[in-house]
Amino acid sequence: MAEADLTFDSLLDLLRRLPPTKVEDNVNALCDLAPEYADDLLGNVDQPLKVLTDGEKGREFLGCDYNRDGDSFRSPWSNNYLPTSTGGPVPSSRLRELEVSLNAAFDTYREMYFEGGISSVYLWDLEDDPGQGKEINFAGVVLMKKVLSTPTSDQPETTPSGSWDSLHVFECQERGRSAKYKLTSTVMLVLETKTLAKAELKGKDGEESGSNGKGGVTLSGSMTRQAEVDHPLTNSAGHIPNIGRMVEDMEIKMRNLLSSVYFGKTKDVINDLRSQSGLEMKSKEDLLRAELAGKLGGRRG
Repeated sequence: MAEADLTFDSLLDLLRRLPPTKVEDNVNALCDLAPEYADDLLGNVDQPLKVLTDGEKGREFLGCDYNRDGDSFRSPWSNNYLPTSTGGPVPSSRLRELEVSLNAAFDTYREMYFEGGISSVYLWDLEDDPGQGKEINFAGVVLMKKVLSTPTSDQPETTPSGSWDSLHVFECQERGRSAKYKLTSTVMLVLETKTLAKAELKGKDGEESGSNGKGGVTLSGSMTRQAEVDHPLTNSAGHIPNIGRMVEDMEIKMRNLLSSVYFGKTKDVINDLRSQSGLEMKSKEDLLRAELAGKLGGRRG
């Protein structure tokens, strides 16, 4: 047993060291190499959300491990597994009503915050026989995906492309007139952009010349955060604002963290490693700085 745990930890450790943009290919390769750990890998490694289409309702939806049964995925719009019906698990009638309402609510949330993209919400019962009692225990996942398409010919070459995938897995336990929620949120971000650079070269005769070059920058990775909150609950419809507020607060925190810490730190490192102004301009700035410091020092004396 200990050896099996060590092998699985090694597989996860290997995935952490491989490019996040190729996580699907890497997971499939590891599943082929170690098929006995395939289910564990698919259940523990977050992958970009799949975009599928419900032909009956004419709407797109998102697929992940939480609504998958074999090679089919349950649609939140028709409650059917696609592309082929598998007879997989579906929520109880009471929970299905809540699922439909949550999908409508997060469809509005997605349009307001992301101005596009796709969202899906899936719920499932935590009890084998949920019954019709007053209190229910259930779990669910809120999925959101927004893709920045590859720049077209009429757009600047440096127009960024990428994707945002967020999974918010939660568990709810009703306790009389209140409910306790446990939330685990994961954001997977990919940003790609082309760069245009001009290198200034100085020849032997002192003449300066420039050469244009092209490159690319890819910033990708994932972040996971957890939270536990208690909210008042008057009826089952109260779950909608409670879950919505909880997911909204977590997304804002994670978005601010990405912006201020991760992007800010990356920008500082790049600016320290690479100068845009060139050595000659940097030397002039250093001389000016030293001159100003000398004059200020003379005044104080």
